[in-house]
Amino acid sequence: LALLGALLWAPWRALHGAPLAELSGDQDFQLFLHKNLEFTRKIKGDVAALQRVVEACFSQIRDGLRAYHGSLAAVLELRPGDASLVETLQPDAANLSSNIQQQMEDLGLATVTYPTEGPDALPAFSSSFHHQVGGFFILANFQRFLETAYRALRHLAR
Repeated sequence: LALLGALLWAPWRALHGAPLAELSGDQDFQLFLHKNLEFTRKIKGDVAALQRVVEACFSQIRDGLRAYHGSLAAVLELRPGDASLVETLQPDAANLSSNIQQQMEDLGLATVTYPTEGPDALPAFSSSFHHQVGGFFILANFQRFLETAYRALRHLAR
């Protein structure tokens, strides 16, 4: 039965790639094929370009989130009075980073996973005011980063 199936299937496989005799010499048909092949190449190039943009965007957002995750640990030390808020931000930033990483993997985009590093040593601040200012600058930069990431993701959603 398997041999009979293979014998009956073999001629159809050979004909699958054969040109259509009645259309192969038709000049209009050849022009149609040529235009569509060129159109297909253009679309393929556009998709590749878009994929490079998406890959770069996702990679930058994910890398920034990882960097700020470490900075939030510094904010915990600089602003212990805001510990509960910072402890809420840390897992949210980590979850967003993981979501982007998963999406990159689902889309087949190249990903690089860097080893986690220990927290950077904090600079020695001379006063409580300097601690407040240091924490403020970290959080202000993180907010600007998130606003930029939001705009980029919103642009990709269109």
